[in-house]
Amino acid sequence: MYLPPQFAAKDPAIAPRIVRDHPLAQLISVDDQGLPFITPLPLHLIEEEGGFTLLGHVARPNPHAGFLRQRPRARVVFQGPQAYMSPRVYTERQMVPTWSYLAVHATVEARFIESFDDKDRLLKHLIHDHDPAYAEQWRSLPEDYQHKMMNGIHAFELRVLEWQCKVKLNQHRPQSHAAMLAAYEGGTTDEQALAAWMRRLGLTGEPAESQA
Repeated sequence: MYLPPQFAAKDPAIAPRIVRDHPLAQLISVDDQGLPFITPLPLHLIEEEGGFTLLGHVARPNPHAGFLRQRPRARVVFQGPQAYMSPRVYTERQMVPTWSYLAVHATVEARFIESFDDKDRLLKHLIHDHDPAYAEQWRSLPEDYQHKMMNGIHAFELRVLEWQCKVKLNQHRPQSHAAMLAAYEGGTTDEQALAAWMRRLGLTGEPAESQA
């Protein structure tokens, strides 16, 4: 993606945080016609000494699995909070609207998971992320039913080869930060999330001493 230096995340902890807070990803591969093929799906992030891995699965009829087997390298996109920003936050009159957002793009290498136990482990990670109360129910289901469900999916690991993390919060216009922060703090859920990121990154319009 286009990534001007002022919007490139400097802290390596930001990308994993966005991924965990916004786990619904867009998995992008190339189909047999050379066009992008995109599947929205939740992914679980594992951080290990050797780097990061994303765990996920698609339904067996989904052709995306076949494209990944032929071409294991793919792109994964995570969209964090996003919102419009009015030029009214600027003191100058001759300014234009903009859009604030956080996004992570990961280049990945796919490896398929075939065994029942490994698929089960993957699903338990996703259950723990999104519905831990369901874990006991899943464990209590008949074994033949569990195997049937496992046979209905293609499960995979996506090893992260490279992150791109974009944090577009008007970093290059510090004179607008205080007004921008005030506008977002009283807004929608996404706007409030952007305000929280502005505070986390010190983009408040206050002197550094006041932020300590």
